[in-house]
Amino acid sequence: MAGRYPTKRPIDAAVVESDSAFEPPTELLSMPWIDIHNHAHTLSWGDREKFALSGCEKMVMMAAAYYWLPYKPVAPDDVRFLWDDALNRLAQIRQSHLFDAKLGIGIHTGTRVSDVSELLDLMPDYCALGEVAAVGEIGITASQHVEGWSLGEQKEMMRRQFEIARDADLPAIVHTPADLDGVDIPDRVRGGLPGYELDLSMQREPVLTGENVKQQATEIDIALKDEAGLPDEQMVISHGDQQIAPTVLETTDCYLSFTVSYPWLLGVTAADVAAVIDEYGPERVLIETDSAGILRGDVFSFKRTLFELYRHGLSEETIRQVAYENPNSLIS
Repeated sequence: MAGRYPTKRPIDAAVVESDSAFEPPTELLSMPWIDIHNHAHTLSWGDREKFALSGCEKMVMMAAAYYWLPYKPVAPDDVRFLWDDALNRLAQIRQSHLFDAKLGIGIHTGTRVSDVSELLDLMPDYCALGEVAAVGEIGITASQHVEGWSLGEQKEMMRRQFEIARDADLPAIVHTPADLDGVDIPDRVRGGLPGYELDLSMQREPVLTGENVKQQATEIDIALKDEAGLPDEQMVISHGDQQIAPTVLETTDCYLSFTVSYPWLLGVTAADVAAVIDEYGPERVLIETDSAGILRGDVFSFKRTLFELYRHGLSEETIRQVAYENPNSLIS
């Protein structure tokens, strides 16, 4: 220490060894980051501005999300409405906020869509647009909302979308279903799941059963990707956790992305991300917020995760690779 403290009582600074003090690098405060998967066009202006204030440089907003569809059951024009609405908002979002925003276009399997071939025929034209950076959010789901979709139908639709991503040379952002069995859901008269605007009573019977539906869905998606000829490095497995990390990072060259903005639902924290990076390295790990208007999320969670990763022992270089360099290589 430089000298004695002129305090009447002992203070922590007088007894803490100088070499044991936590001195995080100030570079973390200004480190840019990229959100590869969100639905920020459904957020308020103020919430989107938080992305810019906390250092977000780029984002990919998924126009495929069945919770905003205007009618039940769902027709092709309803899904196309989502694509068109996101395109319509995009120019104003880019003008209003100091980050680069692009879109993901896809057909979510969260509810059955009638005459889906009509949308599949249209998707290549949307994917050719400069505003579109990914095919997504897509992926096998365990059960549907309002109207069920058989596993066979989901597989065929997923295979076609992987082929579209392959032909357009775009990454595919793949949703994996959450396992809600371990989630502590208080009894409520309405709503079912606190913080999530979804009526669980309208869920259909699951087409995937077993102890780990996320693992099952991930394995199916990987197999369909192979059948479609989509290169591993163009596939992002979203909503990752430590359980599916071995499948993704040991048996494929796909990316694994961790959703960090609502641990109350998915149970994923910075400690989980750090543990996977420690075991497998940072080369194919991503972070995402999946921020959406129907979820109780935290836009600042991405920035907080960067700080927490450092506290868990990751270097600045490793954090930058996961938060910026990896997603940038996918969408640039």
